[in-house]
Amino acid sequence: MEYALAALSSFILSVILVAIALSFARKYAWYDHHDERKIHSGMVPRIGGIGFASAFILVASALTFLNGRGHAGISFGLRFVPTLFAMVMILAFGVVDDFRALKPRTKIFIQSLAAILVLISGFSFNRLAFAAIGLDVEFGFWRFPLTFVWIVGVTNALNLIDGVDGLAGGVSALAALTFGIIYSLLGNTSAAILCLALAAAVCGFLVFNLPLPKAHLFMGDGGSQFLGFMLAMLPLLNNDAGFASIPIPFAAAILSIPIFDTFAAIWRRVREGRRIDSPDKAHMHHKLMFLGLKARGVDILVYSMQLVIGGLIIASLNSTSWLGLFFLGSAYAVPVLFFGILHFYNRWIIKERAKPAS
Repeated sequence: MEYALAALSSFILSVILVAIALSFARKYAWYDHHDERKIHSGMVPRIGGIGFASAFILVASALTFLNGRGHAGISFGLRFVPTLFAMVMILAFGVVDDFRALKPRTKIFIQSLAAILVLISGFSFNRLAFAAIGLDVEFGFWRFPLTFVWIVGVTNALNLIDGVDGLAGGVSALAALTFGIIYSLLGNTSAAILCLALAAAVCGFLVFNLPLPKAHLFMGDGGSQFLGFMLAMLPLLNNDAGFASIPIPFAAAILSIPIFDTFAAIWRRVREGRRIDSPDKAHMHHKLMFLGLKARGVDILVYSMQLVIGGLIIASLNSTSWLGLFFLGSAYAVPVLFFGILHFYNRWIIKERAKPAS
């Protein structure tokens, strides 16, 4: 009942708030700007993130403060409040970035403050654990810098795949759902409810963002940074009852698509002598569209890959001995093979097209 109520409330509220955001965006001409890495055309509103992020924050706040007052809620207690502030801060400055581009160092500073608030709440990767092979290593002090780098890194990673209608939102919803299933299996109900609420809020946004036939609005930097922050934070949700967070090897595998695309972008720009924050049109979705896929085709392919990765991770956590390690390795093999084949096939196509006609 708790799961259904949280998901339904989050979805309905998201649809309402995204619709309101869409109305305001059209009224005041808050349209997405064009640059060399954008692939869309026409005037499309860019503030959809305000709607679904606000919906989730309201539901998460209600669940936090209702708990212990005779109502169903989440059991993190008041220590979750700094994390709520971090969510609001990431969303607020992300929206500012949509209207007036912030400098990269300013965004990193805000993301760093948000990461510190999460650490203050007591949420972090505490150990490297894999029960199937008896691995359990405490991080000790190193949990703080590790978690800090994880939050800032993943917050930025999701922004890079937000280039095709429905792509970032769909991948995020599936990742959050996978986290929720894992937490449910681990008995961490509070974390599972939050994961499901986030997935439902994003689905409310996808009502307007899927390419059917085209998106009515985009999530903007406010939405993509918020989703990146949330996906970084969700695996950290250990609770007061002693239920652990999701170990980092599994969390990283679930988010491997945006993470791999980010590493590829950094390597590409370093290799070419460019700044790592410089835009280009060589991301995963650009390469897929170069091969002839439309937005729906890109979504179907990447969603399918995300589902496979999620299924392998769930299988790994429910397997014993070395079989669990095999499933975990397979989850990493999927994006490695995908990105490798995509890269070299694109290079081959470019060379073939560059050959003079005979």
